[in-house]
Amino acid sequence: MEKKINKLVEEALQELGKASKLNDLMVLKAKYLGKKSQFNDFMRELKDLPNNEKPKVGKLVNIGKNKINHKIEEMKEKIEADKINQKLKEETIDVTLPGKKIAQGKKHIFTQTIEEIEDIFVGLGYEIKEGPEIEEDKYNFEMLNLPKDHPARDMQDSLYISEEILLRTHTSPVQVRSLLENADKKPVKIISPGRVYRKDDDDQTHSHQFGQVEALVVDKKTSLSDLKGTLLLAAQKLFGEERQIRLRPSYFPFTEPSVEVDVSCYKCNGTGCSMCKNTGWIEILGAGMVNNNVLKACGYDPNEFQGFAIGFGVERIAMLRHGIDDIRLLYTNDLRFNSQF
Repeated sequence: MEKKINKLVEEALQELGKASKLNDLMVLKAKYLGKKSQFNDFMRELKDLPNNEKPKVGKLVNIGKNKINHKIEEMKEKIEADKINQKLKEETIDVTLPGKKIAQGKKHIFTQTIEEIEDIFVGLGYEIKEGPEIEEDKYNFEMLNLPKDHPARDMQDSLYISEEILLRTHTSPVQVRSLLENADKKPVKIISPGRVYRKDDDDQTHSHQFGQVEALVVDKKTSLSDLKGTLLLAAQKLFGEERQIRLRPSYFPFTEPSVEVDVSCYKCNGTGCSMCKNTGWIEILGAGMVNNNVLKACGYDPNEFQGFAIGFGVERIAMLRHGIDDIRLLYTNDLRFNSQF
């Protein structure tokens, strides 16, 4: 019996020493220590041995099982260590190779356009002012010469939350708030960038929400020539130093006189092309002298103060400058589109 046990232990240790995978190790463990192993057979044969041999054989069986268990644990540690070393070897970093370039994000073309407009006007001494997007009817319409029964309200069909609260349809309420806050009646020179909302169909050139940057100047000697000079400078900064502008009479309830502003076509240089519809001019924004009724509503004497206002559509400027033919592309968050600018 002793020779059989020693032979079995030697055989097990040799076979375990050749194992190279954890799965092989588990198979051998079942073979030598499982319920159907020879060690279990030895334990069953103990009852047939003389009483004086039982302790000796039982001790040999336990020693043999312990040796096999110890070898299994030793080989398990070795196999796991070999696996880790192999993985480290395969994943070794060559420090002499150039590093992987990390893609750098950039500002969206919408944000870029707003900031460019802001830079132009900040350079002229304007202050940036912001206001709430959920606005009172009083500030959004009534104080801008648009009482509740005014037909011009149809030009800005609106998204109301209640009878007196709506999503602002332009950033002009910021101008009203700024004039009201100016109790000392000091000169006002501000721009108000932000998002505005109108009940409009979404198509290639329209969206229910879009960006505006409005400029406002109110002082004692502000004139239409100041407005024209400001518009010319802004157009040249945005579309090229060689550009010219054209002012056409228009109508806005909060300005009088009002003008539509065209810039000479930067694609054909005014000779006529598909971009300018063969006119040589491209409409870019609306402007005008602040209506006397607006000045009065904000506590300014029209005989003493006058001013002008300018309204940029951010998406329109971006689309014209970069040849974008669908306003919806600005909102889809498609990296193939965004990464071009």
